Amino acid sequence: MNQGRSKPMIGRDLWWVLVQVPLIVLAYFLPIWSGAVAQTLPEWLVRFAGAVLVLVAVPMALVAFVTLGRYLTPFPRPMEHARLRDRGVYGVVRHPIYSAIILSATGWSMWSLSWPGVVFAAVLGLFFDRKAAHEEYWLSLKFASYPDYRKRVKKLIPWIY
Repeated sequence: MNQGRSKPMIGRDLWWVLVQVPLIVLAYFLPIWSGAVAQTLPEWLVRFAGAVLVLVAVPMALVAFVTLGRYLTPFPRPMEHARLRDRGVYGVVRHPIYSAIILSATGWSMWSLSWPGVVFAAVLGLFFDRKAAHEEYWLSLKFASYPDYRKRVKKLIPWIY
């Protein structure tokens, strides 16, 4: 039985998931391998900013996970009986889980003083931006109100992008 999925997730949808897993793993291990590199800003300031990003990202992800509940899927195509979430954290940013992954990877890299990690977090951001665009194609097909939601709420960075 399909358990709420509209179609089996194969092809391009599976590709997004298979690529995101090693990218996320690398985003969290790269700072360990390349941390404590020289920087021009005071170490405490970089670490503090990184900690703040992680402390914002983790609760955001948890709230987003709970909000989606049983309709959470790693695939870009929404489940068959899913409902559009546009309130709470989804009223601040359209893809809060992706945002949280990017923010936490950036924060972890800053905490670790890993500039290669920060650069890689930007690469991770580009990946999730493209995955979100692919996902939004499916969301627009499924939900008639999605174009209005898209105009009202930013994609990955609240009030900015």
